[in-house]
Amino acid sequence: MFGKRGKSDGTATISGLTQPKQASSTPIPNSASNASLNPARVADARSNKTHEISSQVIADIEHNKPEEYFVTKSMIFGALIEAIDLSQLSKLDNDGAREELRDIINEIVVLKNVVMSIAEQEEMLDDICNDVLGYGPLEPLLARDDIADIMVNGANRTFIETQGRIQLTSVKFRDNQQLMNICQRIVSKVGRRVDESSPICDARLMDGSRVNVIAPPLAIDGPVLTIRKFRKDKLTLDQLVRFGAISPEGAQILQIIGKVRCNVVISGGTGSGKTTLLNCLTAYIEPDERVITCEDAAELQLQQQHVVRLETRPPNLEGQGAVFMRDLIKNCLRMRPERIIVGEVRGPEAFDLLQAMNTGHDGSMGTLHANSPRECLSRLESMITMGGFSLPSRTIREMICSSIDIIIQATRLRDGSRRITHVTEVMGMEGDVIITQDVLVYEITGEDANGKLLGSHKSTGIGRPKFWERARYYNEEGRLAAALDAAEKLGEAA
Repeated sequence: MFGKRGKSDGTATISGLTQPKQASSTPIPNSASNASLNPARVADARSNKTHEISSQVIADIEHNKPEEYFVTKSMIFGALIEAIDLSQLSKLDNDGAREELRDIINEIVVLKNVVMSIAEQEEMLDDICNDVLGYGPLEPLLARDDIADIMVNGANRTFIETQGRIQLTSVKFRDNQQLMNICQRIVSKVGRRVDESSPICDARLMDGSRVNVIAPPLAIDGPVLTIRKFRKDKLTLDQLVRFGAISPEGAQILQIIGKVRCNVVISGGTGSGKTTLLNCLTAYIEPDERVITCEDAAELQLQQQHVVRLETRPPNLEGQGAVFMRDLIKNCLRMRPERIIVGEVRGPEAFDLLQAMNTGHDGSMGTLHANSPRECLSRLESMITMGGFSLPSRTIREMICSSIDIIIQATRLRDGSRRITHVTEVMGMEGDVIITQDVLVYEITGEDANGKLLGSHKSTGIGRPKFWERARYYNEEGRLAAALDAAEKLGEAA
C-alpha cells in the first residue's frame, strides 16, 4: 500500500511498528499526538459533510472523551508516523492524502488489536487526519458555515461568533506551541511568516477567509488567532433583503448604483459586513469590464471572468521587498483597468484611489472604517494628510467631492444584526464644507420581546438624486425612479 516504508528486502509492511520516530526526524509542523481534541466536534464534522451542522454542537463540545482515548490515539499516531512516507504523501491532494491515511490507520488498528467501536474509530480517524493534514482542533469549526468569526485567545480559550453573538467553546489546543504551529501552517500557505521577529501577520485561508495572527512576545498569554470566515454560499443582495439588512427597494437602488459605475465607498465598523456588501455590489459589474482588485489579504470573491487580483507583500527577514497598497494602486493605472476595487483603505493609498476615481476609472469601489458617512469623509481627509501630502484642506475636500459619488454605511447593531443604515450622496462643496444628502436611511422603531431591534428603511424624499443623469446614460432611470417612488411610499406608510 502507498506510504508504507519497506524493509531492507523491499517488502512493504507496517507490522512491528511500536515506537514513533524521534521528533527531530518527523517534519510535521502540527503533530499533535496528545492534542486535547473533543471527538464530539469531530463526529459532528464527519457526519455533516454538507456543512449543515446544527447549533447543538456547541453543547456537544462540552462532552469529553476518557483519558484512554488519548492514550490510544497517541499510540496509533506514533505508529502512523513510522509507516508513512511524507515525501510521497505531499504529492497528493488533500482528499487523496486523507484516504491514504485512513487506510494505513485502519491497518494499524487491526495489527495493534485496538478494541473500539466503528463510531469511535471514525472519530479517531478524523482526529488524526486533521492533525496531520489540516488545522487540528480548528477543523470542525472551519467546517461549519454558520460561524462568522473564530477567535482563539491562547491554547485554552476559543470563542466563536454565530448569529451575531459571541460564545465560548471548549475547543482547546495541547499547548501554545501546537497553536503556533497551526498559525505558521496557515500563513505559510500564502507565502507569509509569523514568529518572534515578525509577530503580526495578515493572511487568508484558501477559501478567502481572513486571518490575523499576533504572536508572543506581543501577545502575552500565547498566540492570538482570529479568522473571519466567509460563507461557502456567497451572499447576494436578495439574501441581504431576506435577512432585513436592506429593503427590496433599497436593494434595487444599490443594484443600479453598482451597474451605472458610481464611485462607491462602503463605510462601517469592524464586523459590520463591509466586505460582504462589496462582494454583493460587484455582482452587478458587466462581465466585459476589466476589474483589478488590490487587497492586503485577498478575500474578495468576484465572479466576473476578467478580474486581476493583487495582494500586498510584507518585508522579508532583512526588512526588504515590501509592496504596499499604494504601490499596487499606482501599478493598476498601468494595467488598463476599467474599475479598481480596494479591499480596505487605511492609509495614504486613499489619495491614489481618489486620483484613480477622478481620472476615468468610474465605478471604482473601496471600504474603510468609519461610524457614519460624515465621519467617512473626515477619515479620508485625515488619511491623505497623514500620507505627507502638503495640500490645503479645501483642495483635499474638493478632490473627495469630485471623486466619490456614493457612501454606503453598514452598521452592526447591538442585537448582533447587520443593517445598511445610510445610502448617502456626496453633492459638492459649500464654502469649505462638503455637502451630502441621504437617499435612504434606516430608522430603528423599537425592540421586540426577544431583544431584537425593529426598524425600516425609509426614503428621504429625494426625487432625482445626483447620479440620475448617470442612470439615464445607462438606461436605468426608469428602474431608479420606480425604486425611489416605492421607497417613498413605503416610508409614508410606515
